[in-house]
Amino acid sequence: MNTPALTTLTAVPEGKVISFESIRVACRNCTLMTLCLPLGLAPEDVERLDSIVRRNRPLHRGDFLFQSGDRFRSLFVVKTGSVKTFAQSPEGGEQVLGFHLPGEIIGLDAIDKDAHVCSAKVLETSAVCELPFGRLEELSVTIPSLQHQMYRLLSKEIAHETEMLLLLGKKSAEDRLATFLLSLSQRFRKRGLSPTDFYLSMSRHEIGNYLGLAVETVSRLFTRFHEEGLLKVDRKHIQLTNLDAIEAMVIRAPVEEFRRRIS
Repeated sequence: MNTPALTTLTAVPEGKVISFESIRVACRNCTLMTLCLPLGLAPEDVERLDSIVRRNRPLHRGDFLFQSGDRFRSLFVVKTGSVKTFAQSPEGGEQVLGFHLPGEIIGLDAIDKDAHVCSAKVLETSAVCELPFGRLEELSVTIPSLQHQMYRLLSKEIAHETEMLLLLGKKSAEDRLATFLLSLSQRFRKRGLSPTDFYLSMSRHEIGNYLGLAVETVSRLFTRFHEEGLLKVDRKHIQLTNLDAIEAMVIRAPVEEFRRRIS
Protein backbone atom coordinates (compact mmCIF):
# COMPACT_ATOMS: atom_id res chain seq x y z
CA MET A 1 0.00 0.00 0.00
CA ASN A 2 1.53 3.33 -1.01
CA THR A 3 1.76 6.13 1.53
CA PRO A 4 1.60 9.73 0.26
CA ALA A 5 4.80 11.74 0.53
CA LEU A 6 5.47 13.21 3.96
CA THR A 7 5.18 16.81 4.96
CA THR A 8 4.80 18.07 8.57
CA LEU A 9 2.24 18.57 11.39
CA THR A 10 1.11 21.57 13.49
CA ALA A 11 -1.94 22.31 15.65
CA VAL A 12 -2.58 26.00 15.19
CA PRO A 13 -5.68 28.17 15.53
CA GLU A 14 -7.88 28.23 12.47
CA GLY A 15 -6.74 30.71 9.82
CA LYS A 16 -3.08 30.67 10.91
CA VAL A 17 -0.33 29.71 8.45
CA ILE A 18 2.57 27.49 9.49
CA SER A 19 6.04 28.87 8.90
CA PHE A 20 8.31 26.25 7.36
CA GLU A 21 11.25 27.76 9.26
CA SER A 22 9.48 27.20 12.59
CA ILE A 23 9.17 23.50 11.71
CA ARG A 24 12.92 23.15 11.24
CA VAL A 25 13.78 24.03 14.84
CA ALA A 26 16.53 21.80 16.22
CA CYS A 27 15.74 19.46 19.11
CA ARG A 28 17.75 21.55 21.58
CA ASN A 29 15.58 24.60 20.88
CA CYS A 30 12.23 22.82 20.58
CA THR A 31 9.53 23.69 23.11
CA LEU A 32 8.54 20.00 23.16
CA MET A 33 11.95 18.84 24.35
CA THR A 34 10.68 17.91 27.83
CA LEU A 35 7.89 15.77 26.32
CA CYS A 36 9.83 14.08 23.58
CA LEU A 37 12.85 11.78 23.11
CA PRO A 38 15.51 14.34 24.13
CA LEU A 39 14.15 14.35 27.71
CA GLY A 40 17.03 13.58 30.07
CA LEU A 41 19.72 13.51 27.37
CA ALA A 42 23.02 15.35 27.70
CA PRO A 43 23.43 18.30 25.28
CA GLU A 44 25.94 16.43 23.11
CA ASP A 45 23.57 13.44 22.89
CA VAL A 46 20.71 15.73 21.88
CA GLU A 47 22.90 16.90 19.00
CA ARG A 48 23.50 13.30 17.91
CA LEU A 49 19.78 12.56 18.03
CA ASP A 50 19.02 15.72 16.11
CA SER A 51 21.37 14.60 13.32
CA ILE A 52 19.09 11.68 12.38
CA VAL A 53 15.77 13.54 12.58
CA ARG A 54 14.02 14.26 9.30
CA ARG A 55 11.83 17.35 9.19
CA ASN A 56 9.52 17.62 6.23
CA ARG A 57 7.12 20.14 4.81
CA PRO A 58 3.67 20.71 6.34
CA LEU A 59 1.10 17.96 6.11
CA HIS A 60 -2.55 18.77 5.54
CA ARG A 61 -5.81 17.29 6.78
CA GLY A 62 -6.34 13.86 5.23
CA ASP A 63 -2.65 13.15 4.53
CA PHE A 64 -1.27 9.85 5.83
CA LEU A 65 1.90 9.29 7.81
CA PHE A 66 1.51 5.59 7.08
CA GLN A 67 -1.22 3.10 6.30
CA SER A 68 -2.00 -0.35 7.64
CA GLY A 69 0.27 -2.91 5.98
CA ASP A 70 3.06 -0.45 5.17
CA ARG A 71 6.55 -1.64 6.02
CA PHE A 72 7.81 -0.19 9.29
CA ARG A 73 10.67 2.22 8.67
CA SER A 74 10.30 5.15 11.06
CA LEU A 75 8.71 6.48 14.21
CA PHE A 76 7.01 9.86 14.02
CA VAL A 77 6.78 12.63 16.62
CA VAL A 78 3.98 15.15 16.28
CA LYS A 79 5.59 18.59 16.34
CA THR A 80 2.53 20.72 15.74
CA GLY A 81 -1.07 19.81 14.97
CA SER A 82 -2.73 16.47 15.59
CA VAL A 83 -2.98 12.99 14.09
CA LYS A 84 -5.44 10.15 14.56
CA THR A 85 -4.59 6.48 14.39
CA PHE A 86 -7.23 3.99 13.33
CA ALA A 87 -7.73 0.40 12.18
CA GLN A 88 -10.33 -1.34 10.09
CA SER A 89 -13.13 -2.76 12.21
CA PRO A 90 -14.49 -6.29 11.61
CA GLU A 91 -17.55 -4.69 10.00
CA GLY A 92 -15.35 -2.94 7.46
CA GLY A 93 -15.58 0.50 9.00
CA GLU A 94 -13.04 2.57 10.90
CA GLN A 95 -12.11 2.13 14.55
CA VAL A 96 -10.33 5.17 15.98
CA LEU A 97 -7.47 4.09 18.27
CA GLY A 98 -6.15 7.43 19.43
CA PHE A 99 -5.62 11.15 18.90
CA HIS A 100 -2.01 12.30 19.06
CA LEU A 101 -0.86 15.78 20.08
CA PRO A 102 2.53 17.58 19.89
CA GLY A 103 5.34 15.68 21.58
CA GLU A 104 3.68 12.27 21.22
CA ILE A 105 5.28 9.42 19.27
CA ILE A 106 3.39 7.39 16.68
CA GLY A 107 4.32 3.98 15.26
CA LEU A 108 5.63 2.08 18.29
CA ASP A 109 3.09 -0.71 17.70
CA ALA A 110 4.80 -1.62 14.39
CA ILE A 111 8.13 -2.63 15.95
CA ASP A 112 7.04 -6.22 16.65
CA LYS A 113 5.85 -7.27 13.18
CA ASP A 114 8.01 -4.83 11.18
CA ALA A 115 4.80 -3.53 9.60
CA HIS A 116 2.11 -1.04 10.58
CA VAL A 117 -1.08 -2.63 11.88
CA CYS A 118 -3.01 0.64 11.83
CA SER A 119 -3.09 3.86 9.82
CA ALA A 120 -2.17 7.40 10.89
CA LYS A 121 -4.01 10.31 9.28
CA VAL A 122 -3.49 14.04 9.81
CA LEU A 123 -6.45 15.90 11.34
CA GLU A 124 -5.30 19.46 10.57
CA THR A 125 -2.37 21.30 9.02
CA SER A 126 0.49 19.82 10.99
CA ALA A 127 4.19 19.02 11.19
CA VAL A 128 6.07 15.91 12.27
CA CYS A 129 9.62 14.83 12.98
CA GLU A 130 10.51 11.51 11.37
CA LEU A 131 12.93 9.19 13.19
CA PRO A 132 14.34 6.37 11.00
CA PHE A 133 14.13 3.41 13.37
CA GLY A 134 17.30 1.65 12.22
CA ARG A 135 19.41 4.71 12.93
CA LEU A 136 17.57 5.30 16.21
CA GLU A 137 18.40 1.73 17.33
CA GLU A 138 22.07 2.24 16.49
CA LEU A 139 22.13 5.48 18.45
CA SER A 140 20.36 3.90 21.44
CA VAL A 141 23.18 1.37 21.81
CA THR A 142 25.71 4.14 22.40
CA ILE A 143 23.43 6.45 24.41
CA PRO A 144 22.00 4.53 27.42
CA SER A 145 19.75 7.45 28.41
CA LEU A 146 18.13 7.36 24.96
CA GLN A 147 17.47 3.65 25.36
CA HIS A 148 15.88 4.33 28.75
CA GLN A 149 13.71 7.01 27.19
CA MET A 150 12.53 4.51 24.57
CA TYR A 151 11.54 2.11 27.36
CA ARG A 152 9.66 4.95 29.06
CA LEU A 153 7.74 5.74 25.88
CA LEU A 154 6.84 2.07 25.36
CA SER A 155 5.60 1.96 28.95
CA LYS A 156 3.46 5.05 28.34
CA GLU A 157 1.98 3.35 25.28
CA ILE A 158 0.99 0.31 27.38
CA ALA A 159 -0.45 2.58 30.09
CA HIS A 160 -2.51 4.41 27.46
CA GLU A 161 -3.96 1.13 26.21
CA THR A 162 -4.89 0.20 29.79
CA GLU A 163 -6.55 3.57 30.37
CA MET A 164 -8.54 3.17 27.17
CA LEU A 165 -9.82 -0.25 28.25
CA LEU A 166 -10.87 1.21 31.60
CA LEU A 167 -12.58 4.12 29.85
CA LEU A 168 -14.59 1.87 27.56
CA GLY A 169 -15.50 -0.28 30.55
CA LYS A 170 -17.37 2.63 32.13
CA LYS A 171 -21.13 2.32 31.71
CA SER A 172 -21.89 6.02 31.62
CA ALA A 173 -21.60 7.95 28.37
CA GLU A 174 -21.23 11.14 30.44
CA ASP A 175 -18.19 9.70 32.22
CA ARG A 176 -16.58 8.74 28.93
CA LEU A 177 -16.91 12.21 27.44
CA ALA A 178 -15.82 13.89 30.68
CA THR A 179 -12.73 11.67 30.82
CA PHE A 180 -11.91 12.47 27.20
CA LEU A 181 -12.19 16.23 27.76
CA LEU A 182 -10.14 16.06 30.97
CA SER A 183 -7.44 14.08 29.16
CA LEU A 184 -7.23 16.72 26.43
CA SER A 185 -7.13 19.47 29.06
CA GLN A 186 -4.24 17.84 30.91
CA ARG A 187 -2.31 17.16 27.72
CA PHE A 188 -2.70 20.76 26.52
CA ARG A 189 -1.54 22.02 29.93
CA LYS A 190 1.66 19.95 29.68
CA ARG A 191 2.37 21.67 26.36
CA GLY A 192 2.06 25.14 27.82
CA LEU A 193 -1.32 25.69 26.16
CA SER A 194 -4.63 26.65 27.72
CA PRO A 195 -6.21 23.68 29.53
CA THR A 196 -9.67 25.25 29.33
CA ASP A 197 -9.85 26.93 25.91
CA PHE A 198 -9.02 24.91 22.79
CA TYR A 199 -10.17 23.70 19.40
CA LEU A 200 -11.11 20.09 18.71
CA SER A 201 -9.38 18.93 15.55
CA MET A 202 -11.48 15.77 15.46
CA SER A 203 -15.15 15.51 14.45
CA ARG A 204 -18.02 14.48 16.74
CA HIS A 205 -18.20 11.26 14.74
CA GLU A 206 -14.51 10.52 15.42
CA ILE A 207 -14.94 11.27 19.13
CA GLY A 208 -17.92 8.95 19.30
CA ASN A 209 -16.07 6.23 17.43
CA TYR A 210 -13.15 6.49 19.85
CA LEU A 211 -15.38 6.45 22.94
CA GLY A 212 -17.75 3.77 21.72
CA LEU A 213 -20.69 6.18 21.52
CA ALA A 214 -23.11 7.14 18.78
CA VAL A 215 -22.46 10.53 17.22
CA GLU A 216 -25.95 11.63 18.32
CA THR A 217 -25.04 10.78 21.91
CA VAL A 218 -21.85 12.83 21.71
CA SER A 219 -23.71 15.85 20.30
CA ARG A 220 -26.44 15.52 22.95
CA LEU A 221 -23.85 15.35 25.74
CA PHE A 222 -22.04 18.44 24.51
CA THR A 223 -25.38 20.27 24.55
CA ARG A 224 -26.16 18.98 28.04
CA PHE A 225 -22.72 19.86 29.41
CA HIS A 226 -23.21 23.33 27.93
CA GLU A 227 -26.61 23.72 29.60
CA GLU A 228 -25.19 22.53 32.94
CA GLY A 229 -22.45 25.16 32.82
CA LEU A 230 -19.59 22.69 32.45
CA LEU A 231 -18.46 24.11 29.14
CA LYS A 232 -19.23 26.43 26.27
CA VAL A 233 -19.16 24.98 22.79
CA ASP A 234 -19.15 26.74 19.44
CA ARG A 235 -18.71 24.08 16.79
CA LYS A 236 -15.11 22.91 17.41
CA HIS A 237 -14.21 25.64 19.88
CA ILE A 238 -14.43 24.38 23.47
CA GLN A 239 -14.22 26.39 26.70
CA LEU A 240 -14.24 24.32 29.88
CA THR A 241 -16.01 26.71 32.25
CA ASN A 242 -16.12 24.34 35.24
CA LEU A 243 -13.05 22.14 35.08
CA ASP A 244 -13.39 21.19 38.76
CA ALA A 245 -16.83 19.68 38.11
CA ILE A 246 -15.52 17.72 35.13
CA GLU A 247 -12.64 16.39 37.23
CA ALA A 248 -15.13 15.42 39.95
CA MET A 249 -17.17 13.44 37.42
CA VAL A 250 -14.09 11.50 36.34
CA ILE A 251 -12.94 10.79 39.90
CA ARG A 252 -16.45 9.83 41.04
CA ALA A 253 -17.10 7.38 38.20
CA PRO A 254 -14.79 4.52 39.33
CA VAL A 255 -16.13 4.75 42.90
CA GLU A 256 -19.74 4.51 41.75
CA GLU A 257 -18.91 1.62 39.43
CA PHE A 258 -17.23 -0.24 42.31
CA ARG A 259 -20.24 0.32 44.57
CA ARG A 260 -22.58 -0.90 41.84
CA ARG A 261 -20.62 -4.11 41.43
CA ILE A 262 -20.58 -4.98 45.13
CA SER A 263 -24.21 -4.01 45.81
